[in-house]
Amino acid sequence: MDATHTMFCNNDLVNPLSSMGMQVSCILVVSHFFNVVLRTVGQPGPIAQILAGLVLGPMSHIKHIKETFFPASSINYYEVVSFFCRIHFMFLFGLEMNFHYIIRNLRMVSLVACGGAIMGGVFGLSISFYLYKPMKTLDNAPLYYFCMIIMLVVSYTSSPMVIRLTAELRFAASNVGRIAVSSALITEMGCLLFFNVMVNWKRKNHIPAGLGCITITTLVVFINRYLAVWLNARNQNQKYLKAPELLLILFLLLSSSMIIEIWGYNSIISCFIIGLFFPKEGKTARTLLHKLGYSIYNFVLPVYFGYLGLQCDLINIFKDWGRAGNTAILILLSIGSKLGGTLIVCRYLQIPTSEGIFLGFILNTRGYADLLFFGAASKQIIVKAYNVLLVSVVLNTIISGIIVAFLARGEEKMFANNHTAIEPQQMEDELRILACVYDPRQVSAILATVLAIHGSKTSASTTYLIHLIELVKKIKSNLLYHEKENEDLSDDEDYGGNDVVEINNALDAFTTDTKILVHQRRAVSTFPSLYEDVCNEAEDLQVSVILIPFHKHQRIDGKLESGKEGIRITNQKVLRHAPCSVGVIVERGLARVPGFSQLVSSDNIHNVATLFFGGPDDREAIAWSLRISGSPRINLTIIRFLLTSSSSNEQIESGESEDKEILMSLSGEETVNEIDNTFMVDFYNRYVTSGQIGYVEKFVRDGAQTVESLKEIGDMYSLFIVGKGGRGQSSLTIGMSDWEECPELGTVGDVLASSDFDIHGSVLIVQQHRDAKKGLLHD
Repeated sequence: MDATHTMFCNNDLVNPLSSMGMQVSCILVVSHFFNVVLRTVGQPGPIAQILAGLVLGPMSHIKHIKETFFPASSINYYEVVSFFCRIHFMFLFGLEMNFHYIIRNLRMVSLVACGGAIMGGVFGLSISFYLYKPMKTLDNAPLYYFCMIIMLVVSYTSSPMVIRLTAELRFAASNVGRIAVSSALITEMGCLLFFNVMVNWKRKNHIPAGLGCITITTLVVFINRYLAVWLNARNQNQKYLKAPELLLILFLLLSSSMIIEIWGYNSIISCFIIGLFFPKEGKTARTLLHKLGYSIYNFVLPVYFGYLGLQCDLINIFKDWGRAGNTAILILLSIGSKLGGTLIVCRYLQIPTSEGIFLGFILNTRGYADLLFFGAASKQIIVKAYNVLLVSVVLNTIISGIIVAFLARGEEKMFANNHTAIEPQQMEDELRILACVYDPRQVSAILATVLAIHGSKTSASTTYLIHLIELVKKIKSNLLYHEKENEDLSDDEDYGGNDVVEINNALDAFTTDTKILVHQRRAVSTFPSLYEDVCNEAEDLQVSVILIPFHKHQRIDGKLESGKEGIRITNQKVLRHAPCSVGVIVERGLARVPGFSQLVSSDNIHNVATLFFGGPDDREAIAWSLRISGSPRINLTIIRFLLTSSSSNEQIESGESEDKEILMSLSGEETVNEIDNTFMVDFYNRYVTSGQIGYVEKFVRDGAQTVESLKEIGDMYSLFIVGKGGRGQSSLTIGMSDWEECPELGTVGDVLASSDFDIHGSVLIVQQHRDAKKGLLHD
């Protein structure tokens, strides 16, 4: 009370803490208002936040307001706060970065990054000679230093801005979005490295100091690897790390950053590298992503973008036509160089021109590092030009951001998911999987299937697991879900409770054993609308496969027992509305078979059978099987069911049937599907003749004989893969639907999943995604 009275009743109103708090509050309130208004016209949050800063900017130059809220004594405090914020969000970006994608596409993203940056550097160097005289302040200002600063300003790309734009406009998972984010980070790290060398080049002992920075960063990376393993092993029943454990990691980050800054180098690169190589598995990384992500994305970055616009003095710029002209030159030069360089590289890489234009504009956004360039330069040569450069950077970012938003709305095909099914993909293409679980007992079967579909260790795949939680009507408090999630309390039984801890532990053990990283998601909703979360998540992540568990679970006696009816309804709606292919897992020994969930360490060979009756779903099932066959512990056999004819009967009885030929059976009831036969002939020639995959043909007269054949092989395989349907009325399955219990599984899948059908292998029912616009609807 006394401290409050002293602050507001004496002359201490302008202390740095209170003035900074008021600035942050104003930026958050005004930026939220702009965000609400501009979102109606499709503009992302960062643009609204910068515009909010621009609106508040002129007010900050009024004499009384400037003395009250922007005292000169507070500048050092602002720099300290910005330093803390900067190291944390760069660490978070490194932690979230898909390093494997950059490694797989290093040539492409490096060329895209260098294209705009190099052309920007060339253009910046050429125009710097023209801008040198009107912008320099000191007579002895070195020309080379000025040229370097202009080159950096024109070449630089802000990775925080690009990351937020891709997230706000919902194309972060698209190929264009990932190229943009990766290229932005490469450009930013390159410009910052060049800036560090330029600033410290003439300092004494700059080489030992630089080597010391590298040593400190490497040391922290190694400490974090062992520290994360130790923290993950502590308190297995905890959902997140405790506050002291989290502060220990952040203390290491802060200490190393301060040492690097004291030695005269910028710590942004170090923080990003520490985050990039931080272990991604376990509750340590989960806690960092959870705790840092919410605060940074909701508070730090909005203030960061708003403060960028707050520092601009537009009135002073437009009072002087010379300064306004120089600002316009810098903006046009920056846009032209980035756009031109990116288009040239995209033409070379055979990237479509529309994507090249989009990449050129999004890589033209600027951010916080520009203030570092200006700050270092203003101390030596360009004090007078500080505002010109700052206004050009802010206006350039606003213009590029608005264009990116309109292009994103107009070019939806650019961000569309082109891999909504596995069948048309090549084996080397990246496979994205979204696995769904409702409770911990479904995790083992889901993860075993993920491991199998992942195939060989060298195959590219990205796996997401979403925990689907029913939102019950009885709520113990009025807190929102994300607010409850941020509390270290134990009153969240209605939102997962102990299930969350069990699922986390299972995922951690899976990642440790298989080295397959699973990205976690969570959806909390009522059962009638839970499918929307799954479909929206699949669309945003642009996955090719959705895995959902069957609503029945296996009892100790082997029988299947029904679970919640809401799970079945959700599964049916996912099958109906999914934007990609869907697989339903019926666990009948999949996770219980010794070694199946430990394919990496086990020497057991597991037999998997794919049943082919014809149709797009069965072709998709074979495509899934090809991925599974890449595992060295899987022995895959394709079993094709064909309709018995008189000639084939004679061949079978006389033993003249040869497995090396693909037979075409004709009947009076149906004509052979040419697509299926063409597909199977190609598959046979590519995989069966080489001995990679086994192939068997079974001739049956009707559905009853098909059921008998399935019973004969019921004990021979650990997993059965079959298409849901899509084959129309087939004599092969006539009569099998008489005891239909779960029609959402298809005719054959329903039989295999029936409690009355005694088999010892689990079942994976596959439904291929078909474009409704083409009239190919799910049956």
